[in-house]
Amino acid sequence: MTQAGTSPWKIAVIGAGPAGLALALQANRLLPNADISLFDARPASQDISGDPRTLALALGSVQTLRRLGTWPTEAAEPITEVLVSQAPPTLDLPWGPGMVHLRAEDEGVSMLGAVLSYGALVDCLQKAWQAAEMRSPQRLHSRFGQPVAEVRQLAGDAGVEVDAGIAERFDLAVVAEGGVFADQARKAVTHDYRQTAWVGTVTLAGATPGLAIERFTREGPLALLPLRAAADGGARAAMVWCVTSAQGTDPDMVAGLTDAQRIAVLNQLLPEQAGQVLTISPLKRFALGLNAERTLVDGAIVRIGNAAQTLHPVAGQGLNLGLRDAAELVQALRHAQPAGLGALLRRLDWARGPDRWGMIAATDFLARSFTWRWPGLPAARGLGLAALQAMPALKSAVARQMMFGRR
Repeated sequence: MTQAGTSPWKIAVIGAGPAGLALALQANRLLPNADISLFDARPASQDISGDPRTLALALGSVQTLRRLGTWPTEAAEPITEVLVSQAPPTLDLPWGPGMVHLRAEDEGVSMLGAVLSYGALVDCLQKAWQAAEMRSPQRLHSRFGQPVAEVRQLAGDAGVEVDAGIAERFDLAVVAEGGVFADQARKAVTHDYRQTAWVGTVTLAGATPGLAIERFTREGPLALLPLRAAADGGARAAMVWCVTSAQGTDPDMVAGLTDAQRIAVLNQLLPEQAGQVLTISPLKRFALGLNAERTLVDGAIVRIGNAAQTLHPVAGQGLNLGLRDAAELVQALRHAQPAGLGALLRRLDWARGPDRWGMIAATDFLARSFTWRWPGLPAARGLGLAALQAMPALKSAVARQMMFGRR
């Protein structure tokens, strides 16, 4: 054991997305003697700030990024309420309808989470990393524009070799480059949900500021996440609309609709509290599936984020889980030497198991349930939501787990 942060780690971080950049910045702060190399295939000159993909971050993730000084407040819209409900047909219990209403006020916090664009977050993180590199060029190294061809485990406790054109030895390699389900090689635990996520933005009339909507439909979950208001003050929301994928020559239910028809269907599916959808942007679609490693650790290689587990977006927890993996890894490294890395990583993998596998199991169960065609299942799901709403202590526990993970 050594004094906190004095271990002479040589670390490779592969992937300069949110999880990889956050890990590199935390390692820089908490491991002041560590030599850290950050690899990514995209060039540093590429302007990432305009990437419109939407991220929903839980409060715990927001707090982590604030501690790093990398939270783009002006680009983020707080989530102060979450309404989860079952679309008809459903049944209501005598003491309430088939929905769960989570409020930040009830949990004694200012927000449950926040929504922002991928580009805004990565741009902020990358600028912080580049500023740190300028202050400590002898131990922080950017390898943008250098795709990693291979990460090889060396014999014994000799660490890993990272091949990005020239092979280099490191004590530890953290793989944070995951991609999307359709483009990934299949991992140990995998399942194709045969669902498609259609994503885009909508404008709304009568929307409640800070309200996130999760609506369970027969086809899959439909989510609206609050965004910063438009220039004219109009309400906007990011939309994730999950439906059964096309089968053979039959398109899925969204593909063949015009924008006007999509708006009409959305207004039929969404609860009254969502407001009225007025306009819809061009949509992009992504195949949905579970693709997870059985373990985060393989020798001196650790995988985090989508590189470790790609989840269904039903709970919006993929990046939040990756950020927790990153934070716990850096904390574990603070009081250890490279010579004891194997045992340390095995303990870390065991410690992260309940949070990681709990979230994998929960999202997998919910995602699979939308493919079941059992009579009465939607009604039963609505009854379950109503029962949860009627139990404040349990509802608060669920809210806390969504904000901070399993502790």
